[in-house]
Amino acid sequence: MPPTLASLVQHSALKLTVRAGEDRLETPVRWAHVSELADPVPYMEGGELLLVTAMTLDAEDPEAMRRYVRRLVGAGVVGLGFAVGVYYEDIPDALVEAAKEEDLPLLAVPRRTPFLAISKAVSAAIAADQYRAVTAGFEAQRELTRAALAEGPGAVVARLAATVDGWAALYDASGAVVAAAPEWAARRAARLTADVERLRERPAPASAVVGDTDDDRVELQSLGSGRRVRGALAVGTGAPLGTAERYAVHSAVALLTLTTERSRSLQAAEQRLGAAVLRMLLSGQQDHARAVAGDLYGGLLDAPFRLLIAELAGEPDPAAEDPLPAFAESLEAAASRAPEPLLVVPDVDGRLVVLAADGGAVVAACTAAYADKEAEDAEVVVGLSAPTGPIAAAGAYKQAEQALSVARRRGRALVEHEELAAGSILPLLADDAVRAFADGMLRALYEHDATGRGDLVASLRAWLSRHGQWDAAAADLGVHRHTLRYRMRRVEEILGRSLDDPDVRMELWLALKTTAGPATE
Repeated sequence: MPPTLASLVQHSALKLTVRAGEDRLETPVRWAHVSELADPVPYMEGGELLLVTAMTLDAEDPEAMRRYVRRLVGAGVVGLGFAVGVYYEDIPDALVEAAKEEDLPLLAVPRRTPFLAISKAVSAAIAADQYRAVTAGFEAQRELTRAALAEGPGAVVARLAATVDGWAALYDASGAVVAAAPEWAARRAARLTADVERLRERPAPASAVVGDTDDDRVELQSLGSGRRVRGALAVGTGAPLGTAERYAVHSAVALLTLTTERSRSLQAAEQRLGAAVLRMLLSGQQDHARAVAGDLYGGLLDAPFRLLIAELAGEPDPAAEDPLPAFAESLEAAASRAPEPLLVVPDVDGRLVVLAADGGAVVAACTAAYADKEAEDAEVVVGLSAPTGPIAAAGAYKQAEQALSVARRRGRALVEHEELAAGSILPLLADDAVRAFADGMLRALYEHDATGRGDLVASLRAWLSRHGQWDAAAADLGVHRHTLRYRMRRVEEILGRSLDDPDVRMELWLALKTTAGPATE
């Protein structure tokens, strides 16, 4: 809200008092202006608080004051501040009565309050209001951008309508309404077809203001670059747009123009080029890949990059929108904001293969969004390679596939290859095939123990954990070492394998680590 007379009266440092026009103190103040002219009207624009000492006024003449106040009101002056204790010890009754007759707010300004302090207070309030409007405008820009990236033009139109507290509609190049918000706005927008057609005849950018009534004001904005109009945007409100709303409209025009300008044929061409570059990299033709990439992707191949493979987290839903394109758009948006080069290629298996700069905005955005998510809470699953270069691109592709496979097994939305290289091997073995191997290898021992004739599994685990040291393992079990030796011979007899073989010991240890008990039928 801009400053008002009421906010100035409530300003504790100014000490202003109201002598007339108490019911009009909520009037906004556009500026504070000092003038001692007997007739300052030629220099007024309207909306000012006029500050006077009455140096050149006959403020005690009732008729002169009536004429003076009437001219101020006619010029749009919203208030009069009178300095008391300068030329007059108090506001003369003639001026007070004239202000009351015209309902002009009249404020008494004490001698200790300089006019400059009032001007500063008005200026600061106006600046704060403008800052709030600009901040609101930028927030509207961010919201519109998020809507455009996440959902497309329809979401931009809906967000814009909510921001301006009115309605909005998007027209295509033919003048047809392709999106409107709220729903009833489609009928209103359809009545503007002729106005949209006239706007399309003018070079872009073009705008026009139309409307059926005073409380239904509609702005039309053309969409497109150069001289070609590719669509139009209609924004309907009950009053002229404020600063924040104007920012929102301009942002929507820019976003929708970008959407309409990026043709499907261009996207298809970029994808074909990216696919060719990727095939060359994976087949070891780095020099050819650089030549084909040119300026579009060339910078990406001059520094370490990451290779990322993404696929759907669950079974595709024919009735739902494919989340992979939205995932690709989010990465492209991050690359565009950075800015940094990015290569996105759909592969034959319905997955996305992405090359992104190591340490860049795309990798950061991807890991921030998915690293801590479970696969069931995400729409895509991602495998991310270690940093690499063009020469090792094929190896990075295998790393990303391995990380993707592990992400699937672990129920994770994203796994980086570094996790596989730095962590334990045991989580990598947690799948059905390995568990079946372990259960099969140890089944006979578990069956033996189930008869109550000994504790071979626990004895084997203790012996292996002590690296075959009889005394230490026997102490752990609380048995004599001869008893432990007997049990280990029984293990060899039952399994038909020698514990002197290091491969056998390794397989038994892994089997013990990956199974929790006897297999059940």
